[in-house]
Amino acid sequence: MRALSLFSAAAGLAIMIAATPAKAECITLGFEVNDYGKEGPTKDALSLLDRHIVETMAKRGIKNYRVGKKTVNCRLFLDFIVFDEHTCKAEAPVCWGRDAGKAKKK
Repeated sequence: MRALSLFSAAAGLAIMIAATPAKAECITLGFEVNDYGKEGPTKDALSLLDRHIVETMAKRGIKNYRVGKKTVNCRLFLDFIVFDEHTCKAEAPVCWGRDAGKAKKK
């Protein structure tokens, strides 16, 4: 009788472990653009980040993921009197798995 209850407890534990989905995995992806002005490289960095996210998730075979809040940081690269050049980097956390919904949507 004791062996049966021990077996039942072990089987129940195995079912609970198998039914528990993996936690979310997250990475931060980014894309950097260098161009004249500030508006152009900001817009391009965000656009290219979106493409980079799609390509990266496809390479990993991940179809369901959530993109968190995107940020863009720009720094002056060259400063000429008549024009300037900025380097802008767009980044966003990308999560998938059980808790992927915790990342804020675009």
